[in-house]
Amino acid sequence: MGTEKRARQKAGRQQRIEAAQVAQHKAATRSRGMQVVGVVVVVLALVGLGLFLTRDQDPEVATGDNPPTTSADGAAIVDRNGEPVSTAPTAPGEAPAEVPPAGAGASISGETPCPAADGSAERTTTFAQAPPMCIDAAKTYAATFDTNQGTFTVALDAATMPTTVNNFVVLSRYQYYDGSAIFRIAQGIDVFQGGAATTNSASDPGPGYTIDDEGGPFTYVEGDLVMARTEAPNSSGAQYFVATGPGVSGLDAQGTYLKFGKVTEGMDVVKKIASLYVPFPPGSPNAQLGGGPKEPVIINTLTITES
Repeated sequence: MGTEKRARQKAGRQQRIEAAQVAQHKAATRSRGMQVVGVVVVVLALVGLGLFLTRDQDPEVATGDNPPTTSADGAAIVDRNGEPVSTAPTAPGEAPAEVPPAGAGASISGETPCPAADGSAERTTTFAQAPPMCIDAAKTYAATFDTNQGTFTVALDAATMPTTVNNFVVLSRYQYYDGSAIFRIAQGIDVFQGGAATTNSASDPGPGYTIDDEGGPFTYVEGDLVMARTEAPNSSGAQYFVATGPGVSGLDAQGTYLKFGKVTEGMDVVKKIASLYVPFPPGSPNAQLGGGPKEPVIINTLTITES
């Protein structure tokens, strides 16, 4: 029965990937069409007026002292200038892929039971309460992210960050992250972000609770696994980010983002995901987030092992 269930889940994820690719192709085609029309109009105007138009090829990067508005589940990560904005070049018509979400799973009211260690619990995405301590901080835990772009593994720091690791392990064993997507790539601070289980967006409602801040202060380096949060204290829930390069050190002075793991295998996959960056269109609701992957990046399964 478990094998059949996994097979159905895998088939559903593949359908979402294909749907996202079709939607992305249509969006790119529409964008290229609009660009062609725009170019024709501009050329005709210039010819008619006999004018020559020149422009700066290096647009100014906006900076600011205040972080942008954040989501309820920790979408706000700001770069060293206070703005998650990148002006990296991108091909005409490219935009971040829109991945149909896996949708809501089951709900748990009252206290949250500790899930089975083998990950056989029903997929659950809404909880009335934060989980109890379900891990043994004396044991070693690792999280394996099996994605459609490859696999990478993170050693979780249960000894130093038991509450944070416990939360991540419990959510993972409830299959909270299975079928979710990487929805954000911020080049200015070298991270990609995921964990929006029901919407694949920064506005995801989260698991229904937040956890208390733990440890710190932190310094951040390439390969770190870190919880996202809002500007408020004790606001981490389920969203996470992975540090893809040295620019993440720009977060050192930005407050307590809970660092609780380190990539030990598959850093090449992490880099591959980061390389899929394209910016969100100016003026779009997600423009403040920087960008996202130009093709779907889906977490097929997030598996926890302990020893």
